[in-house]
Amino acid sequence: MPRGSVHFPEGEGGPRLPGGKTARTIVLVGHAGGAMWRAFCDWRATMPADLADPLDTWSKAVIGPIAAAFGAFPYYPSDPPYQPFQRWAIAAEGLAASPLGILAHPRYGLWHGYRAALGFAEVFTEVETEEGTRTPVCESCREKPCLTACPAGAVTAAGFDVTACRRHLASEEGRTCLEEGCLARAACPVGREYTYPAEEIRFHMAALSLPAG
Repeated sequence: MPRGSVHFPEGEGGPRLPGGKTARTIVLVGHAGGAMWRAFCDWRATMPADLADPLDTWSKAVIGPIAAAFGAFPYYPSDPPYQPFQRWAIAAEGLAASPLGILAHPRYGLWHGYRAALGFAEVFTEVETEEGTRTPVCESCREKPCLTACPAGAVTAAGFDVTACRRHLASEEGRTCLEEGCLARAACPVGREYTYPAEEIRFHMAALSLPAG
């Protein structure tokens, strides 16, 4: 689904398009909840079992033709040169980072993401975002359960300790997080009805590259 747009002055700040021009408009494409996962699994069942990077491959298979139909160039988070997707998302929807580093959405909480961005050479009317998406979420959360739910103490008001998280996940004690997902993420009270299916959570956790030992 469209997740808002970003506009750039001519020659300033937009990502490069084929042919040397720079994009004047970026439209973010994303998802929320488990609907994407169901569509991905239906597609995955038709593909070879050993397909590399299946979710990225599926995203390109779905979004690429849409981009072509609208005369846009698609950018993907997994492809270099890596584009500033989080900065674009903040500009497009007015979201702010949660203590986990994930952008917090007032409706979807932490259960959403961005699969691509469509770059256009033209400037056109801004893509509307949902009403209320520019309301900061974490600032208004009094209890902040995410700060106490992490067994590794990796989630704090000062930020997310990536090293502590990865070290815990690589340990025997971290198996619960790998199998059930991030406990701090699950503790967020916003958007719980959009929590990813258990199979999707395990898929994403299994894709993490963890240190040995």
